[in-house]
Amino acid sequence: MASDVPTSNGTLLVPVANEETVGRQLETAVDLAADRSWEILFLYVLEVPSQLSLVDGRRYLLEADDERMLEKAVEAAKERGVAAASRIRIARGIGRGIVGAVDAYDVDAVLLGWRGRPPRSNVVLGGYVDRVLRDAACDVLVERIQTPRPDVDRVLVPVVGGPHDEFAADAAASIAREREASVTLLHVHTRSDPELPRTDAEAVLAATAARFEDVHSVDRELLEADDVAGTITDWTVDHDVTVLGVSRGGLIQRNLLGTISEAVGRHAAGSVVLARRHDPVSSRLRRLLSSLS
Repeated sequence: MASDVPTSNGTLLVPVANEETVGRQLETAVDLAADRSWEILFLYVLEVPSQLSLVDGRRYLLEADDERMLEKAVEAAKERGVAAASRIRIARGIGRGIVGAVDAYDVDAVLLGWRGRPPRSNVVLGGYVDRVLRDAACDVLVERIQTPRPDVDRVLVPVVGGPHDEFAADAAASIAREREASVTLLHVHTRSDPELPRTDAEAVLAATAARFEDVHSVDRELLEADDVAGTITDWTVDHDVTVLGVSRGGLIQRNLLGTISEAVGRHAAGSVVLARRHDPVSSRLRRLLSSLS
């Protein structure tokens, strides 16, 4: 079913569950891959319960519709001029299957779909999404797919002063170039901001703007407000896509996302993409702290 992975400048792994999620992730995946000359590798994880062996799981649980879904996804990407292939991975859990695929196929980034469900105790976005954010040895993008992505004319990039802002800016630049969209860089400053004093915020906005090469319109906005997440969410109303680097949070578990980016991801208008740059040192530290807890 799957073609051999062609030579490319990199690989974007796109786990999909059904035709609806494929349709809602495809446009963003194509924008990212086309701009970077990457290949898209569509992945379907067949989750096999412990009562069955993995071999029996493939024999009894894999459906022809799942294979056709992957074939259609590959065809749709190729029709847009992007190299694409697909894989089926058998695993005991969705998160385990995705993380294993990251290592097995040497991918550069993974684009996850997330439905924006209400938070639960000890869960940030969802069981398998949290695991991929925590354990995947690559960059991670999480796209909220509650609704289909609209035509993209305006992209909002909140600059929150976190370690993943540059990755978010690069992803937003790819989308803006492919869609010929304008970009607004937004920093919401509070007087008690411990991470980014106002004098430095202007320099950070200028440095971020320099990452948007060949984007025809890039505006910079520096606002004063006490509610950072709420202000960013208000600005999303006038933009089609918001791309946000995950922000620092409080508890270790919340550090997967951070309070600002989680709030914006849940409540923003339009499409939202959350970006987390892979940090091997932080990944090892999280695993150590988890083993001690």
